[in-house]
Amino acid sequence: MFSVELVPDASTERAVRDDWGALQAAGLPSSGRNPSPSNRPHVTMAVREHLDTTALAGVEDLLPVPLELGGLLLFRHSRTVVVARQVVVTTKLLALHRAIADRLGPPEPRYANTGPDRWTPHVTLVRSVTPELLPRVLDAIAAPHIVGHATGLRVWDASAKAITTLR
Repeated sequence: MFSVELVPDASTERAVRDDWGALQAAGLPSSGRNPSPSNRPHVTMAVREHLDTTALAGVEDLLPVPLELGGLLLFRHSRTVVVARQVVVTTKLLALHRAIADRLGPPEPRYANTGPDRWTPHVTLVRSVTPELLPRVLDAIAAPHIVGHATGLRVWDASAKAITTLR
């Protein structure tokens, strides 16, 4: 599985990492607990089973794009919840998403939620939150309104556990 990921500027990344750290300091689950150097705040733009990075040539020229983080989103997943920061949709963000989708073609059915007209842009703060922990998680997250930019683009190869930086 491959994911195309939009990477925020340093100050936006720091704000997300602050929320990751607040969760950890409270003894709660956090996306910041993953020690891998490849683990960093990002917006998933597309997911595909197979991906040729050369298909994305030139799409990085659309960067930077405004990246505004709004409130919290909750995504139900089985018996747990994913807690994320909402990414405010802008014309430039949608244009970048469409350019990536056009180059990669339609997603496989299991990744249809990353395709045009079905995508919910977000930055994950924590996965697998149980209903019992959810109030504590929400209390720990400051989630300040952030206005920044997305300045980088990368591809995550989950099988190889490798990053290809496009910008």
